[in-house]
Amino acid sequence: MTAIPSAAGVEMRSLSMTINGNKLGPMPVPSGLPMIDFLHEYAGLTGSRLGCGQGVCHACVVIVDRADGTSEEVRTCINGAHFFDGKTVRTIEGHAKRNEHGDVVELSPVQQQFLDHFSFQCGYCTPGFVNATTVLLERLKREPITKDQVEATIMAALNDHICRCTGYVRYYEAVKDLVLATPGLVKDAA
Repeated sequence: MTAIPSAAGVEMRSLSMTINGNKLGPMPVPSGLPMIDFLHEYAGLTGSRLGCGQGVCHACVVIVDRADGTSEEVRTCINGAHFFDGKTVRTIEGHAKRNEHGDVVELSPVQQQFLDHFSFQCGYCTPGFVNATTVLLERLKREPITKDQVEATIMAALNDHICRCTGYVRYYEAVKDLVLATPGLVKDAA
C-alpha cells in the first residue's frame, strides 16, 4: 500500500477490494478509517450497522470470502478498511437478487426465513444475523452435521450476536427450520 500525501495532514493510503461482486479502487482512503465508515461513506452501503463500536454485538459484521471457497464473518467496527485491502467482501446489500434497475426481486433464503418467522423487531441486528447464518449454511454445505448437532451448531454460530430486542428465539427457530429444510446440510447419523 502506498501512502498518499494529504494537505489536511491525514495520511491517505490506497485501497482496493471487491464488495458484493463489484471492484472498488484503487482509491485513497484515510489510514485507520474503520471499515464500517468506509462502507457507509465511500461505498454507499449503509446496511451494516454500528452497534456497540467495540466488536461485541456483531451487528456490523460482513462476510469475507477466501480464495479456497470458505468464508468468515469479520467485524467492521474494530477493523480498519485497509485490513480488507485486496479481499472479497459481502455485505447485507449483496444477499438479495436484484433486477437490472437495482430493485430487489427476491430475498435470499436466510432473509426470507427471518421475515417468515418475524425474527426481528427493530431490525438493527438483522444484517449481522443474516451474514452469520449465511456463513453457517455455506459451511454446512461443505461439512454436513447430524440432526442431533443442529441446535448446538446454531448456538455456536450465532452466540456472539446480540439482539437488544431479545429476538433470539425467533432467529434461532428460523435458522433451525432453514437448516433442516435445506437438502444436504444435515446427514444421517453414522
